[in-house]
Amino acid sequence: MTSTTKLNMKLLVDTKANKVLFAEAGKDVVDFLFSLLALPVGTIIKLMTKESMFGSVGNIHQSLERLECTYLLSNQTKVDLLNPKVLVPSFSANGVFLLSTSASSSSMHTNKRYYRCSNSYYSNCGKNYVTDVSGTTCPLCKQSMTKEVQYVEPNSRGAVKVENNNGENGLGVVKGVVTYTIMDDLTITPMSTISSITLLNTCNVKDLSVLQEKNVKLGMEELLKASLQSKTVLTDLFLTKRMRKRSST
Repeated sequence: MTSTTKLNMKLLVDTKANKVLFAEAGKDVVDFLFSLLALPVGTIIKLMTKESMFGSVGNIHQSLERLECTYLLSNQTKVDLLNPKVLVPSFSANGVFLLSTSASSSSMHTNKRYYRCSNSYYSNCGKNYVTDVSGTTCPLCKQSMTKEVQYVEPNSRGAVKVENNNGENGLGVVKGVVTYTIMDDLTITPMSTISSITLLNTCNVKDLSVLQEKNVKLGMEELLKASLQSKTVLTDLFLTKRMRKRSST
C-alpha cells in the first residue's frame, strides 16, 4: 500500500444539512488512521502548507485510547501504539509502508522474503546460510537457495511477529473481523447495529429520507492533510470539494 493507494469507505450523508454524518470503513482505513500517530514531524511539515494544523488527529489518538484491547491484533499494545518509537509508520495489511518515507532498519524486513538451501543432503546449508534473493548459489553445496523461510521480528516488548507466505502476517493495528465507524471528525469506534442507531440519535436525525449512502475512495495524502486542518474531515473531502468543482464549471 502506497500513498497513491485509494481506500474505500461508505458515507452516510445528510443531504439536507449537506454534511457527512459518519462512514463505515474496514481494517485498512482504520490501520492507516492509527498509523498517522507514528508519523515523523518532518513528513507532516512536507505535506502541509501555511494553514493551521489544529485538525482531527487528537480524536484519532483519543479513539485509540478508548478502543478495547480485544479489537487490537495480538502483537500490538496500546502503550506501544500511543507512544511510538519508530521513525516511520509500518502498519499495513499488505506489508508495505503507508506513506513514502524512508524506512527504518527493522521495517525493511517487512517487504523482504528470505531463502535457504533446499538440498536435504547437506544439513548445515539450511542452518548456516540465508539470502533475500531466491536462486542464489549456496556457498556450501553450490545448489540454488529457493526454500523460503519465515522472518521473526521482535517488537518493543520482546514478543515476536511471524510472517507467513499467504500475506496474513498479523500486520496492522486492528482486527479485520468487524466494520468500524468513523465520524466526520475522525473519531473511530467498532460498528454495531445499536451503535448506528445511537449515532443517528446523537446526530439529531429526525427524517431518514434525507439520508443517502455513498461509496467513495479516498487518497492517503489528502486524508492526512485534511486530518491536520479540519474538524469536519469527511465533509470537507467529499462534499465541499465536490461543490467547488461544480462552481468552477
